[in-house]
Amino acid sequence: MKQAEMIKLGISIGDLNGIGSEIVLKTFDDSRMLDFCTPIIFANSKILNFLKKQYKLSLHLQSIDHPSNAIDGKVNVVNVWKENVNINFGEEDVKIGEYAFRSLEAATLSLKNDEIDVLVTAPINKATIQSDKFNFPGHTDYLAKELGGESLMFMITDNLKVGLLTDHVALKDIASVITPELIEKKIKIIQETLKSDFRVRKPKIAVLGINPHSGDNGVIGKEDEEVLKPTIQKIRDKGALVFGPYSADSFFGSKNYKNFDAVIASYHDQGLIPFKTLSFGMGVNFTAGLNKVRTSPDHGTAFEIAGKNEANINSIKEAVFKGLEIFKAREEYKGLTENQLQKQGRKI
Repeated sequence: MKQAEMIKLGISIGDLNGIGSEIVLKTFDDSRMLDFCTPIIFANSKILNFLKKQYKLSLHLQSIDHPSNAIDGKVNVVNVWKENVNINFGEEDVKIGEYAFRSLEAATLSLKNDEIDVLVTAPINKATIQSDKFNFPGHTDYLAKELGGESLMFMITDNLKVGLLTDHVALKDIASVITPELIEKKIKIIQETLKSDFRVRKPKIAVLGINPHSGDNGVIGKEDEEVLKPTIQKIRDKGALVFGPYSADSFFGSKNYKNFDAVIASYHDQGLIPFKTLSFGMGVNFTAGLNKVRTSPDHGTAFEIAGKNEANINSIKEAVFKGLEIFKAREEYKGLTENQLQKQGRKI
């Protein structure tokens, strides 16, 4: 297993008209971060040096042609493109979206090829990045296509973990999308990621209802009674510690979430509004279920403050640390399970 200081951390730069470059550069302007990993930014060293001056930072950027040439103790930059880029902070620009995708594409390919160990993605603009090569609601769906496994958006802090049955789905479509098969699949992903990535031996999971008050016994919608409850019971009958559905409006305010290792919300805002309220800007978006580790900050491009040197780096710094922690926990889990299988094999 790799030691923490040897972990290669790839970073896609996101939308250059947003705060992505600012938070990435500020994070590694603190040289102590280089004690934990070898950062490799997929972008262009010339534009990043320009932005470094914009933010009055002192870090040195090491220009490289390939991740294999990364130098420990340096902030490495893989030059994904060579041409100049016109940056207009706070503006939506399809051309800038192309560079965001080129960075993400190169970083993802390196992740697939084991040239980097962990991927941290800076925020993209979901409208301007769209193209023939990127036709997805966001990072999660793109990475699910490119990497092995079933993806699940998992918002995490040390004390709160929230997964989603549905993520970027229109509100009017949610009830029809949530099926017993989807529920079982998503809960299984959370169970497995809690074991392999967070060292939880017997995960205890809460499920939030689809309708207000979990349908009030069918008075406010029948989906909770007819879909969620029987599926949860089926999973529990197999020995899993899965409970619910709980009424979402009181679940977090009552601090009931503290009784569980993870919470699974039925839809995006049901889970992310309380998560972001409680995480105080320290939350991390982790894509669970993939065969590689990817994290990101829990916020977007923040065009309204882009270029003003005002962006908070707490969330992306947490994304770096959580990515490293998850990578090490997963390597440890692999070692333990492989050793167990070898012992069983010898008994046979």
